[in-house]
Amino acid sequence: MASIRLISTSTVKAASHKEYPTHQRIELTPWDLQLLLVDPIQKGLLFHKPKDQSEITTLIHHLKTSLSRTLDFFTPFAGRLATIENNDNTISYFIDINNAGAQFVHALAIGVSVADIIEPVYVPRQLVHSFFPLNGVLLKRWFLDGIDCPIRIPLSHNDNSDGFALPPLKETVFHFTKAKIATLKAKANSEIGTNKKSSLQAVLTHLWRSIIRSRNLDPNQQVSYRLLIGVRPRLHPPLPEEYLGNAVQAGTVTIKAGDLLKRGLGYAAWEMNKMVALHTEEKLRSFLESWVEKPRLLTESSVAGNALVTSSSPRFNVYGNDFGWGKPVAVRSGAGNKTHGKITVFPGVEEGSIDIEACLSPEVLVAMGNDYEFMHV
Repeated sequence: MASIRLISTSTVKAASHKEYPTHQRIELTPWDLQLLLVDPIQKGLLFHKPKDQSEITTLIHHLKTSLSRTLDFFTPFAGRLATIENNDNTISYFIDINNAGAQFVHALAIGVSVADIIEPVYVPRQLVHSFFPLNGVLLKRWFLDGIDCPIRIPLSHNDNSDGFALPPLKETVFHFTKAKIATLKAKANSEIGTNKKSSLQAVLTHLWRSIIRSRNLDPNQQVSYRLLIGVRPRLHPPLPEEYLGNAVQAGTVTIKAGDLLKRGLGYAAWEMNKMVALHTEEKLRSFLESWVEKPRLLTESSVAGNALVTSSSPRFNVYGNDFGWGKPVAVRSGAGNKTHGKITVFPGVEEGSIDIEACLSPEVLVAMGNDYEFMHV
């Protein structure tokens, strides 16, 4: 049986430690703060081992050195989340830029090959999740004019245990080739007579319809799809591409299960498209203003039920990460935020393809595998 053996754990600090200014802090925006109670992002790149095993020690040193130099540019990742209790029964959070360092873990997966991870129909959850050590833990920021910092959050929001119990779950990765994506996009647009629906919207709607079909829900039951919408280009002026931090807004499209299935791919994709388009700068600013007045923190239970939730993006340059021994062969995610209906999107290995990592009940995944309309595009 495969096992993980810890070789070493160390703390890597920014190379220019002595040049760090003292008492520097970064305030957190509502986009950051609303995610305080959810798990940290856990994404892992899978590489083939170098053929010459004697190079491992050199590679580990190379990675540590590269990380240290990288932290010079991304100083928050070498800092710590800090809190202040205010005298009005609220608490404020910020990032202390103290160069406390980032954790670097060197471990050995005994008896595990790349094939053991990427070839099974279902993701080997226990194995893959064991690769991520932070299971259950957390530059200039953009703030709306008129928002005072630090933002104050009631102390009652500081409890991250909402008593939500997860049902038995499995994970699998659905691969959509460039050709299949083009077919789905063309079908979705032709059914409505438009060309506005994106490739991703067509793929996610195709997935959504199969999941709901596999659940055998009452046709009148409401089902929802929640997307994290990037807001960088939606502000005026737009946030720079180099902006470091959360710049996303959650948007939800809700449809009756019967309408989702009977009215076709184009209808549901169009509803998703309209929802995304509604997130104008005016709406984003309104959200920020109201959130500061009444903070609302997301929890696992707040997205439970018949909702799907999608995170990540096929635009991330996952396979551009080459540390000197070749490009990644796959990407997988950890146990964080794995609820029923969690959908994670990655670019596929082949240019223009998309991988969808779906976390669902075993019964739904089996039914999807037998869903001819879903599996044969």
